[in-house]
Formats: sequence, structure tokens, C-alpha cells
Amino acid sequence: MHLRVISPAETTEQVLSYLVAEPAVANLVVHRGAAVDPAGDVVIADVARESANEVLRELKAMGLDKSGSIALDAVGVALSSRGSEAEKAAPGAGDDAVVWEEIEQRTGEESRLSVTFLLFLSIATVIAGIGVLLDQPILIVGAMVVGPEFGPLAALSVGVIRRRPRVIGRSLLALAVGFAVAITVTVLSTLALNAGGLVTREMLLGARPLTDFIWRPDALSWVIAFLAGIAGIVSLTAAKSGALIGVLISVTTVPAAGNVAVAIAYGVPDEAWGSALQLGINLGAIATAGILTLAVQRWLSRRRRQTAAIRS
Repeated sequence: MHLRVISPAETTEQVLSYLVAEPAVANLVVHRGAAVDPAGDVVIADVARESANEVLRELKAMGLDKSGSIALDAVGVALSSRGSEAEKAAPGAGDDAVVWEEIEQRTGEESRLSVTFLLFLSIATVIAGIGVLLDQPILIVGAMVVGPEFGPLAALSVGVIRRRPRVIGRSLLALAVGFAVAITVTVLSTLALNAGGLVTREMLLGARPLTDFIWRPDALSWVIAFLAGIAGIVSLTAAKSGALIGVLISVTTVPAAGNVAVAIAYGVPDEAWGSALQLGINLGAIATAGILTLAVQRWLSRRRRQTAAIRS
């Protein structure tokens, strides 16, 4: 990972002494007096992902997050023998490393209730509602991909593990308001489509062999959502976006919300309650899996660090 530090002149030597002595740091560069706001020296280095948490912890202990600046970015391509040596010196594997500051900032941005979040969730739920009425799995899959609800769920998990009450509150607010708005919009859109003769109540009450599982939750619903939650968190911590897309397709959160909406619109309470239960089961299972996965990752990270300290 690429590290950039803005350090006050009086702190720079301390920063350099630490980075030079750290085996997981390579390609160290210093620009004296280059920083304007905040004023100071610019220190650039490459850091093995496995040791990024320790490096950030030491730099923050020097007060650089307050008196200067610390930035860390993923590097797509790095051709450096010294960099390879730094990776070998770092304990563990890069794909297994969780850079907590990175994941906290990434999920924190997705936990905020925004117009964009509401728009995506509402569109996804409307598509899911139409998919339910037409009994079309391809529309259900499309709705799953469009839905942005995994962001707040991941942020909720991180907030619990990192003990961030504000992140937890923002995440719960985004989920509660987001699904309430999305279901309301879908109810109204269903009524509008019904008035236009594009959908009918008979579509909901008729045989729907491909999508009726959405409002019939069972034990497997929880198991699948739990496994998807594990895969989703691991894909975020390892920056594997391809795996995250697969997670979104496997969980019936947005489709359940869509089924709730069309059932409300057509006055079918048993489907509305069944779909709401499905939605609650999936959200709860994903959040539980996320919290447990992050807890295990934190424990493994501490074990690796302790083992490395003993060996050194």
C-alpha cells in the first residue's frame, strides 16, 4: 500500500527513524518543506498490507493524524525487489489482512442516509416488485445487484466491532428509513401500474413457482444469508469486488421488500407478513455474520502479530 505522510518538521526525524527500522516498509522518500497546508515535510513510502495497521497505529501515536496528515492507498502494480522483501518480512498474507482504518472509512461512507442511497434502493425494490408479479427471476437478480443495502449492513458490523455508536446509529437509520421509503415508493408504483392495466392482483395471487420462496422463509433462508454475510465482509476486507457482486445476488433482501410492497398494495396480508419476516431474517443473519467474521479476523490479526513479536 502507498503511504503518504505530512509531518511537522520537528516530528519528521521520529517518523523516518520508525519507518526505516520497520522491515515491512520500503521505497522511502522525503520531500523537505514540500507541504503547504498543513505545513511540513512530505514522507512517502510503500507498506506491506499485512503491516499497515501497525504502521498507522505508530504514526497516529505520534499525533500525525492531528498535527499533519496520513493517507493510505492501495497500489495496483508495484515492481520493486525492496517492496517484495517488505512483503516477505510482514507476517501473514496480504489477502488475509484487514486494514481497519480503510474498511472503517469505506463502510462509513456507505452508512449515510443520502438521496442516492434512497434512489438506488427504491429503484431496486420497484424492479423486485415487478419481478415478483411477473414471476421473473432475472428481474429479481437485477434488483439484488442494484440494491445498495449491503453497505449499511457492513458499516453496522464494523461499528459494533470498532465500538462506533455513531456509525451503528447511522447504519440502522439508513436501513430503516431506506426500506420504509423504498416499500412506500413500490406500493405507489404498483398501484400506478395497476391503474394503467400493466399489472393485476391476479398476478400476485396466481401460481409463481419461481419466486414464491421470497415470502416463504425457512431455516435455509437464515443459513444462506449468514454465509452471504461472511462472504460479503471478506470481499470488502480483501477488496474483492467480484465476490461482493455474487453476495448481492444470493440474498433476498430487496426482493422481500418488493414482495412486501406489492402484497400491501393488493391487500394480501399473509404474503406481506411472510415477506417482512424473510426481510428481517436476511438482514439479521447478514449483520450477525458480518460481526462474527470481523471478530474472527481481528483475533487472527492479533495472533499473527503476537507470533511475529515472539519470533523477533
